[in-house]
Amino acid sequence: MSEHYFSAQPSGPLTVRPLTVTLADRTVTVSTAGGVFSPDAVDKGTAVLLRNAPEPPATGRFLDLGCGWGPVALTLALRSPEAEVVAVDVNQRALELVRRNAAALGLAGLRAAEPGDVDPAQGFDLIWSNPPIRVGKEVLHGLLTTWLPRLNPGGTALLVVQKNLGADSLQRWLAGTLGEGFTVDRATTDKGFRILRVVRT
Repeated sequence: MSEHYFSAQPSGPLTVRPLTVTLADRTVTVSTAGGVFSPDAVDKGTAVLLRNAPEPPATGRFLDLGCGWGPVALTLALRSPEAEVVAVDVNQRALELVRRNAAALGLAGLRAAEPGDVDPAQGFDLIWSNPPIRVGKEVLHGLLTTWLPRLNPGGTALLVVQKNLGADSLQRWLAGTLGEGFTVDRATTDKGFRILRVVRT
């Protein structure tokens, strides 16, 4: 298992380096570093999510679950500057990078936080996530059953999952576990990835 998954304090020094990427149809330079997920590029799954996700609402409270250095959270904040965006990760280095990137891009509505620092009573209108599938089913299921029920009524979650890493079985599990009050379907398939959509009715 790669260290960046659920490692709160990555080993090795923090060596920040610039990375030029396209987020929200803008070319921006962000800071990345080793010890976080996909430090050298927007990974394929996240790129599929960002390419296929509909335009987020102008306002509301949005969550990027498992934010890494922040491509999803930064995109949400760039597209919806009036919204409150919460970027969650257990990796301290990832959170530091998100904070740097938000400050550099002037994204005052973006906050990076450890899971335990987010008010449990706080609901979300939108959740976008490239969840850490490789942590194993037990940890993954715990993560999703903790956060998906925090969707506000009418809220939507989009999860990008590689087809050959169990996207279809995860879809069935979510439908059976979340139960009444939620609908779970497949929004699209793109380059071997599924985007699963969870709506709180």
